[in-house]
Amino acid sequence: MSAITRLEPVEWERYRALRLRSLSEDPDAFWNTFEEEEGLKEEEWRKRLSENPTYVAVLGGEDVGAATGCPHYDRDGAAALVGMWVAPLARGTGLACALIEEVIVWAREEGFPHLFLDVADENAAAIKLYERMGFAPTGVKNHMPPPRDHISEHERALEL
Repeated sequence: MSAITRLEPVEWERYRALRLRSLSEDPDAFWNTFEEEEGLKEEEWRKRLSENPTYVAVLGGEDVGAATGCPHYDRDGAAALVGMWVAPLARGTGLACALIEEVIVWAREEGFPHLFLDVADENAAAIKLYERMGFAPTGVKNHMPPPRDHISEHERALEL
């Protein structure tokens, strides 16, 4: 049995555990590092959940994925899909698509015309997933911050 739910600030420990797991298991998929986030205080975790919708995927009673929607950090009037991750045991189950769909629904309800994301150029599975969901490359390229500045990534967008 699987489900997608939106986390509330009171569930900050649940989110923290899943986020740290994602940073530990797939460190090259995220801008922030495990070390940067492991020391965050309860207030920061609660703030994240109160400011931006974070959805969690549950499979067999275990949290196996998450995705967050938020206003884009430098594109006024646009939204971003961030913190997207699904545990290896849940990949290929449709949960990644379900998480993305929740963020799309949120962005549409908030009136955003576009939803943007960044993906590592070498992450072929994620690129294929985003293509299936309708995200197209924008031509914007970037590099992860140190210590992973050797990883190139590109931006993708979905017109809502």
